[in-house]
Formats: sequence, C-alpha cells, structure tokens
Amino acid sequence: MKKITRRRSLALGILGVSGLSDPLLKGAQPGRNLPLSTVFKGKSTYHRIVAKAIKEGWRKRPIHQRMILFARELHGTPYVNYTLEIDDHIESPSANFEGLDCWTFFEITLGLSRMIMRGQSSYSQEDLLREIRWTRYRGGSCSGNYLERIHYLAEWFFENEARGNVTDITRELGYAERISGRKISEMTILWKHYRYLRENPELREPMKKWEAYVAKFPVYYIPKSKVAVIEPKLQDGDIIGIVTGGHGGFCSHVGLIIRTNDKVTRFMHASRNYKKVVIDKSISGYLNSFRSHAGIMVARPQEVGYTVTDQAQYQKNLKRLRG
Repeated sequence: MKKITRRRSLALGILGVSGLSDPLLKGAQPGRNLPLSTVFKGKSTYHRIVAKAIKEGWRKRPIHQRMILFARELHGTPYVNYTLEIDDHIESPSANFEGLDCWTFFEITLGLSRMIMRGQSSYSQEDLLREIRWTRYRGGSCSGNYLERIHYLAEWFFENEARGNVTDITRELGYAERISGRKISEMTILWKHYRYLRENPELREPMKKWEAYVAKFPVYYIPKSKVAVIEPKLQDGDIIGIVTGGHGGFCSHVGLIIRTNDKVTRFMHASRNYKKVVIDKSISGYLNSFRSHAGIMVARPQEVGYTVTDQAQYQKNLKRLRG
C-alpha cells in the first residue's frame, strides 16, 4: 500500500482575522451576531454527546477514530436541507443537531473531533461554534457577511488544507485526473433557493466573481471506475466529496468513510433519499448507483496540532495549492 504523506503545519490556535482580504468582502460589519437560540439547535443532544465523549476519553483516540465515534452519535438524525440559511442578512456560524444536511453532517463531526482535543472539563455551545467558524469560512473568520462563507466543497478542501485542518490525499491514492472546463454557477443560477441571495440581490454579482475564482482551482478526482481499487487505502473519517459529471459545481454531495465490522468501506452521509444520516453501501457501490456521480475527492482530517495560524503562511500555502 502506498504511504499517505502528511504535510506538517505550523502551530495550534485560531486565526483571529480574515484570511482572504478581497474587495468582494466590502460591507462586512465586525461584531454582527445572531442570538444563540438562532444559531444553535439541539442543545441537549450536543451536551449528551459531549458528556459521553468526555466520560469515555475520546480525546485519547486519533482523529480518524474520533470522527467515527462522533459520526455514529449523529446516525439517524433527520435530513433537513438548507440548514445554513438561518437569517435574511447576517451570516453567522451555526450548528443544528435536530436536522442535518450533507455539509453540516461532516462539518459538525469534524468540529466535535477537533473541539474535544482542547482538553477542557466541559464544553459550551460556543466552543463548537468556534470550530465551525474556523472550518466554514475563508481564513477562519466570519464578520457577518455571507460572502465570507465557503460555498463550494472543492474550495473547502483547498482552504482547509492551507490552514492545516485536512490534507487532500486524492492524488496520492492513485488514478487521479484533473477536472477541466467546469462551469461553476450553482449559487447564482439557483439563487432563489438561498435565503441570503434571495433577500439581498446585491450579493449575486459578487457571488459570480467568487464562482469564477473557484472555477480556476486545480481540482483532481478519482473516477468511479477506479474507486473500488483504492478503497483499501481509505480510512475511517476520511471526508469524501462526490464529484458530479455535470456543470454547476465540482461536487454534488459529501460524506465520510466508515469501515464496518464486515470490513466493507462504506459511505456515511446525510441522505436526502433516506431522509436521515445513514451508513450506506461501499463507497464504490454508492457511486455506481447514480449515473450523475463521476468519482470522488478525498480529504483526510489532521490533528489540531497541524493547524496553521500564521496568516502569511496560510496565504503562502493557499497560493501554492492553487498552482
């Protein structure tokens, strides 16, 4: 088996300023916040899960095992779409344990897995929201502007690798091909489905510019015809972007790898079809069930000790990854 290398980052901590200084973000107003009751749903579920993690010493486990321990606690949670669209104007980190979509399922799992390593005796809702802010927004900062959020999974891979949160191992697994000529336009074409874009028409044109920015990323994927071959190299907790064969975005879905007792490398995700978080078929079997699925991208979560907090280094990493 080919060894999967890990790129060591610089330091542990949280970046306190916006990591991507861009004129598209003009108008962001520092200090704009929404009430906790708006941004956090399912408080009792959250505290139950965290209490179990503390009691059973999950922080002693490596992150790929922590990912699955937390993911299993979310198994069966109802599927609810557009759970990130929580206000008409103010963007804010949020978490919803009452309903998950594919993005919030993997993101909350990662946030919990990182948070528990802080070594505290207890954790508030705000502790998780800080982790969500760190991975959901460019540079790990949110000042209330919708355009600060990472809206496309392919960009999330690049952004979070630049800050040491994950490593994109797609090319290291073998058989990877670069996606070329992809038009990125889902957010602006389907703007009526997104509360912030619907209520703030002035955001649509800047969003087009962000889509053009994302379209230039050098995105690689493993074609679904080759996924069964590389399945043994995948491990628990790997983040799997389901690459679509059509235009609009690079990925249409996302979930996690979980290897069950029968030794099958399965796809765990918040499923619109099943209407809940499920442990599905093998990842190759899942891909072959849908004609529109072209293959996968794979990001491997890193321990919090790899986190990049130096802004100059983060920018340097992002520039290198973009090529």
